[in-house]
Order: sequence, then C-alpha cells, then structure tokens
Amino acid sequence: MEPDRVAADDARRIAQHERIKERLEADVHGRIADRARTSSPAEQADIQSVAGELKRKAAAEVVETEAELHQARRLGRVAQVVDYLFFLIYSGVGLEIGLELLGARQRSGFKQLLDHLTGPFLRPFRGLMPDPSLGPLQLMVSYIVALLVYALLHLAVKKLLRLLAHRQARI
Repeated sequence: MEPDRVAADDARRIAQHERIKERLEADVHGRIADRARTSSPAEQADIQSVAGELKRKAAAEVVETEAELHQARRLGRVAQVVDYLFFLIYSGVGLEIGLELLGARQRSGFKQLLDHLTGPFLRPFRGLMPDPSLGPLQLMVSYIVALLVYALLHLAVKKLLRLLAHRQARI
C-alpha cells in the first residue's frame, strides 16, 4: 500500500463526504426553517426533535468515517512491515542461492552469518528437491522452491490484510 495514495484517497473521500453532508444539512435546515415559520408549537417541537436526530446521525457518521480511516492507516502500516519482512527473507534466500551457485566457501564469515540468519527459513526446504552441482557450484533448486513458497505466503498475508480492511483500499 502506498501511503501517499492512501492519504490522497482518504482526503478525497472525506472532502466528498463533507460536501454531500453539507448540502443535505443545508437543504434539511432550510426546509425545517420554512416549516417552522408556519407551524404550530407542537409541530415546532417535532421539528426540533428531528433536527436533533439529524445532528446526532451526522456526528455518528463522522465518527464512523474517522474510525475507518484510522483502521486503513493501521493496516497500511502493517502491510508495510509485512512487505519489509518478506523483502528480508527474499534477499537472504536470494543471496544463499547466488552464493551456492557461485561456489562460495562455507567457512567464510559472511556465508556463515547468512546461513545462520536464513537457516530457520530454509531448513524445511533442504533436501526437498535434488540440487544439481558441478564441482563447488551448486544450483539450490530447493531454495528456489522456498522462494516460491514464501512469495505465495506473502501474497496470502497481503490478501488477508485486504480482507480485514472495511473498504477496498489498495494495500
């Protein structure tokens, strides 16, 4: 979800909501004022009651819209964190694939650090597929499968976040 697009969409939606509400309020207040001039005291009490109810409903609508906007912003932030975490996983797995393909030394400090960081994410996939090798060069097909699985998981999490949003915001 792009924060600028969400903010612009939210601002446009709020402005449109306010314009419509102002027109309706002006129309209702005008009609109420016209009727109030020519009505009996009992009718005036009814008119005041209706006006109060309209005001309460307008305030409730604003509160509801504000709550929707806050939820969309929270889900937007969660989506950004999810994207970042999956970016880290993709980067680590991609580096593992590249270094194995190029025959990186297992004793290298960087390779050991990378193995330690990506181990929990790659362990379920080790040995899943035959990994062809040519001397020290090895194509980690199992890790490529892991990338595909994590991409599908990422997509599923993003779709779930979209379902949690009350409106169809682009996440």
